[in-house]
Amino acid sequence: MWKIVVGFILFAALALYLLSTGGNIDMGGEKHGAEATHVPEAAASAPAAPAASAPASAASK
Repeated sequence: MWKIVVGFILFAALALYLLSTGGNIDMGGEKHGAEATHVPEAAASAPAAPAASAPASAASK
């Protein structure tokens, strides 16, 4: 049982060390508002529209 406790303590110490030396790590969770980044909807939907209509026109010929 004591080996599990020692292993957990070593793992937690290693995780804290890696997180503290990692630089700018954001552990804040989901972002909403100005700090959230979004892909413009026009850029995301434009490539899908021609590809979806191409098989339908080829099948009708």
